[in-house]
Amino acid sequence: MKLKMIRTRFAPSPTGFLHIGGARTALFSWAFARKLGGTFVLRIEDTDLERSTPESVQAILDGMKWMGLDYDEGPFYQMHRMERYTQVIQQLIDEGKAYYCYASIEELDAMREAQRAAGLKPRYDGRWRDSGATPPAGVKPVVRFKNPVDGEVVIDDLVKGTVIVQNSELDDLIIARGDGTPTYNFCVVVDDWDMNITHVIRGDDHLNNTPRQINILKALNAPLPQYAHVPMILGHDGERLSKRHGAVSVMQYAEDGYLPEALLNYLARLGWAHGDEEVFNMDRFVEWFDLKDISRSPAKFNPEKLTWINQQYLKVADNARLVEMARPFMETDCCDPAHGPDPEKVVALLKERVTTLEELADAAVYFYRALEPHDELRLQHLTPDVKPMLDELTVQLQTVAWQKESIAAMLKALVTAHGMKVPKLFMPLRIMVTGETQTPSVDAILELLGREESLRRIRHHLENYPA
Repeated sequence: MKLKMIRTRFAPSPTGFLHIGGARTALFSWAFARKLGGTFVLRIEDTDLERSTPESVQAILDGMKWMGLDYDEGPFYQMHRMERYTQVIQQLIDEGKAYYCYASIEELDAMREAQRAAGLKPRYDGRWRDSGATPPAGVKPVVRFKNPVDGEVVIDDLVKGTVIVQNSELDDLIIARGDGTPTYNFCVVVDDWDMNITHVIRGDDHLNNTPRQINILKALNAPLPQYAHVPMILGHDGERLSKRHGAVSVMQYAEDGYLPEALLNYLARLGWAHGDEEVFNMDRFVEWFDLKDISRSPAKFNPEKLTWINQQYLKVADNARLVEMARPFMETDCCDPAHGPDPEKVVALLKERVTTLEELADAAVYFYRALEPHDELRLQHLTPDVKPMLDELTVQLQTVAWQKESIAAMLKALVTAHGMKVPKLFMPLRIMVTGETQTPSVDAILELLGREESLRRIRHHLENYPA
């Protein structure tokens, strides 16, 4: 028996940025296709003309590219497929599976109000379903799908298990508005059908739409995809994820200095697990991924855990790549890595001490422009008893071999000769050359800064030594 080719899709609406929940859905759909040698399709569901924007479309495309979630087909745009939707709607009307409804908004509001007053669930009552009444003049009708009145819809969900919905719970869905434009639920059905989608992996906020979509597919004699509804991502407080939880645009994480592979790794672990594995690359994720391992419970977004994972990736990342990724942040800090120490060596020294590219760039500033320490630091550490040792230091730095091991040995010998403790010299020296108190070892910093720049900075402070 020949196996059916796997085809998945990611189908965002361009009404805002690509958020964390959407990115995880894209990741799961991508990984499932990659694991089984299938096809991953990108579709832009842009029929909401009031809210869809070109900027949002571009944000989606940028986010997918930054994360490296390459699609095999697309992007397809629903607004380019209007003729096809119109054709299928007419087919349903001609076959008696859809009908024109002339009920006005006022009629429908009154109908729902009466239903509420009677303790009933508000829903369309099918008044134009099989009506022989003469259509009212001047009214542009909507088109409604004739939902089955009997039986049930059985969804064998690959995450949630079997879900059963009675058709009596569903009313006749509008599939075309009065101006003729098709509605979301209808467009999705036709797209999945035409694009031969075999597996629909999406957030479980779409689960209520699935019975309606299945009924339309059956009316069209179209094959049914398998569905996998992934639980939502919640904030740490159990509430729906929002900006206050740190749920921002995927590209905001790029702007904040996160690595794309770290974000993908973290998203993979939101509601899915492979034993106790925390840090893994996408090749390993694809190898391990299985829909049955997705949790049925909502995942909780933890910004601290994302930052920790990002730190693990920074530690092992290629230094040349980090230089290029940190360059925009360094330029924001008015630093040019082309003028100063070898930036790859600077990155190698700093990357284990930071959690984001932005922090990396901030930590590298003093290598590319001198920073003046706060007055309180100068007064605290540049004390009169240290100045003779610092004066002697400038002499010895002119002849010492310029490797950090030689520099370290010379500094320790100088401290010993003056009968002082190591911090008495190392902290003033650190402040002179970096302007800061928390840095890597001062010998490593001097080595990278070079003899000339190190001496220039030290002499500057000695000339302006606190009285």
